[in-house]
Amino acid sequence: MNHEPSEARTAVRMRCQLAAVGRGRWRALLTGPLCLALLMLTLTQQAQAGNWWLGNIHIIDGTGKAAFRGAVEVEGDRILTVRAGEAPAHARDGGGLLLAPGFIDTHSHVDMDLADQPLAEAAVSQGITTVVVGQDGSSNMPLQDWFERWERQPAAINLASYAGHNTLRERTMGSDSKRPATEPELLAMEELLHADMKAGALGLATGLEYEPGLHASFAEVLRLAQLTASQGGRYISHLRSEDRWFPEAVEEIIRIGQQTGMPVQISHIKLAMKSAWGTAPTLLARLDQARAEGVEISADLYPYRYWQSNMMVLVPSRDLTAREEFRFALQEISPPDGFWLTHYAPEPSYVGMTLTQIANQRGASTLDTFMALAAASVAWESRTGAPGDSMIGTSMTQEDIDALLQWPHTNVCTDGALRDLHPRARGSFPRILGRYVRERGLLALPVAIHKMTGLSARHMGFRERGLIQAGMKADFILFDPDTVMDHATPDNSQALSTGIEQVWVNGASVWQAGASTGHRPGQVIRRSDGL
Repeated sequence: MNHEPSEARTAVRMRCQLAAVGRGRWRALLTGPLCLALLMLTLTQQAQAGNWWLGNIHIIDGTGKAAFRGAVEVEGDRILTVRAGEAPAHARDGGGLLLAPGFIDTHSHVDMDLADQPLAEAAVSQGITTVVVGQDGSSNMPLQDWFERWERQPAAINLASYAGHNTLRERTMGSDSKRPATEPELLAMEELLHADMKAGALGLATGLEYEPGLHASFAEVLRLAQLTASQGGRYISHLRSEDRWFPEAVEEIIRIGQQTGMPVQISHIKLAMKSAWGTAPTLLARLDQARAEGVEISADLYPYRYWQSNMMVLVPSRDLTAREEFRFALQEISPPDGFWLTHYAPEPSYVGMTLTQIANQRGASTLDTFMALAAASVAWESRTGAPGDSMIGTSMTQEDIDALLQWPHTNVCTDGALRDLHPRARGSFPRILGRYVRERGLLALPVAIHKMTGLSARHMGFRERGLIQAGMKADFILFDPDTVMDHATPDNSQALSTGIEQVWVNGASVWQAGASTGHRPGQVIRRSDGL
């Protein structure tokens, strides 16, 4: 029996008492039994909804404010009460650990393999409760069908999605996409985009460094972005260049924000070229200037010095004979020792090897080896239609990562899938807590949590998630700030993080004591609801 009255029960009783006083004695005789019935109905509804308390915890609510000792009450999939101080005697015991909102991964690729891994252990084990997919210009289309699939058979995590520009181009232009779009093609893309926005897409995502988006003009992107803005959407972008023409690419997204008026976000912001290292202050000053001029620009970031993509993204012309472009990539973007394969269909034995190791095995220079590997991969893709390669490149400095992470408008992401050889997929969020907060003191703990929760929610337009407050969805994690740590490395990318003791999604536990609970309470988050 629950002997501690919640705010809801107290409110019912107060209304009953006020009614009795204000309506006279004869009305009180009627009101009393009615109020008793109302109270019993309230109790019954709460019991049916799975009303429960969690106490003996310290709460960091996602706003950036300091932790406080308190308790939370959950009813169904929502937080009913947040209380400072002691919990009711019957509350579940949180062991004195920290309770934070569930982490929101604003740039995720879990949709690549979620159908095979609906428990999403790589995500929930690090405290992620909501992922935003449809990134880098690629999305599930039509989005309405994809949303309905996950509403019928939910995953363990919440799902939101952008509509992908590259997917729009592929559906409209097919294989003939290495050119500007015609007016009829633009109209067809607009029709597809409108359908996805109507289905609940958060907005438009571009991957302008990838096929076929790299062939799109600014005018094409702006036109689709304007349609997105007219529907109340947002814009997120893997910029047209993250190295050679990075300043120009930043100006392009700023222009999108200026001319549409909608929020814009830079995906996995980085300074990924040697000659750009150390220029984070200049970049951030330009972004701050844009914000001062009214552009709501933000960024997300994963806390690693290396990225993951495909080999030909390093060759902007996509010309397999462009020797100087290949040479520039090895000199300025990813040195041979920091360049290793995570997928290579033409020769799977190369997976896990660096370019230097492969070149030594083949008895060739690293440049010649790079060009030969890329050519074989492109040929494989042309023949089979399947991806030929994936690689990790080391391109960033810790100093730049630190500066970009500390920018008040940068939130945390993974840029990872569920099956992924980059350690970011299993370690990004605990890595921030363990290494950047506890070990290095780069961020205060409440600030770091804010960058994973409340700030992320704001950047995605979510209004019901990201904070521990009454009325919000009951997504939260219980963790030990003294032990939380990532363990995934390039050599052991599948290692799970530790210190995340329990994870709840919409009020249901999905991760506890180092293992999935098997529950799948995730919800689809559409732009038209829950935002």
